[in-house]
Amino acid sequence: MCIPSPWRNDMRFERREILKEKPAAGTQLGFGRYFTDYMLTMRYDRARGWHDLAIVPNEPVGFDLASAVLHYGQGVFEGMKAFAADGGRVALFRPEENWARMQRSCARLCIPEIPIDALEEGLEQLLLLERDWIPAGEGTALYIRPAIVATRAELGVHASSEYLFFAILSPVGSYFEDARPVNLLAEDTCVRAVVGGTGEAKCLGNYAASLYAAALAQQKGFDQVLWLDADHRYVEEVGSMNIFFATKDEVMTPALVGSILPGITRKSCLELLRAEGVKTCERRISIEEVMEGISAGEIVEAFGTGTAAVITPVGRITYRGKEAVLAGGGKFTEYLLGEITGIQHGTRPDRFSWRKVFGTAH
Repeated sequence: MCIPSPWRNDMRFERREILKEKPAAGTQLGFGRYFTDYMLTMRYDRARGWHDLAIVPNEPVGFDLASAVLHYGQGVFEGMKAFAADGGRVALFRPEENWARMQRSCARLCIPEIPIDALEEGLEQLLLLERDWIPAGEGTALYIRPAIVATRAELGVHASSEYLFFAILSPVGSYFEDARPVNLLAEDTCVRAVVGGTGEAKCLGNYAASLYAAALAQQKGFDQVLWLDADHRYVEEVGSMNIFFATKDEVMTPALVGSILPGITRKSCLELLRAEGVKTCERRISIEEVMEGISAGEIVEAFGTGTAAVITPVGRITYRGKEAVLAGGGKFTEYLLGEITGIQHGTRPDRFSWRKVFGTAH
């Protein structure tokens, strides 16, 4: 049943007649296993532009099998998290950064510019509607997956003229099943992305291209792949995270050269460290430098950063049969994890106004 939206005249709201049963308290949520009752959608065609902003039941959507996304992979997505705030309000962490990155990804994939103001308001209203789905356990959040896919039913290698935007919500726990440091395999055969390609865009094909090497690494007992550049010389990123290395007094991370995703947690970590006077460096870092630095005791920490992974310590890196072992944590890892999660949950000062809280307290 369609009824007028209670929030804005041009946003449609379609009520779900039977609501889902929420996961019981104490449920091991995992990541992306449960989904809320509603989602946000918007459509695009050349005649009307972006239109029909709506909150509708989260149910399967039919696609024509000739849809462009199914054949040519024209699609982008984002990853965000929502947290419970005082008085029943909701908090987001740096949402403007996600929307700006999605806009850049759209430009790279020839997807029309999105109306950020409408999507911001629509997402906030969706989150207020679904606030009871935000989990309360430590390390949990309500994960937000906004995405845009090409829906024009026409074969031919060119940009689509029709698109669907959607945002779905999922209560999640930790991205990794346990809290131990992750073990990485530096990949010296496959390549995730190259300079000039789509590596810096958050688009569908980048992740499909990573699956084969990731599956082989997991068969060998590793958690993730540590990707190198096209020449298999310089470190780039991990399958689901940006990567950092730390000496006793400096933190370094691979420079954004066009083949690495510009992570929002990555950016936040650099800004937090610099505010504390910690020496940071963004540059090309060779895998040989990493392996030798760990073996010599010069590199004492390594950690991954990402919306899903937050701050994840690295315990081992293996490259061409040689293993470098780390302590699996340290002062920088612990500081950044405490600061990022503290700001997100409102338990530490938000010095940079990164936390956006909305809704009416009750």
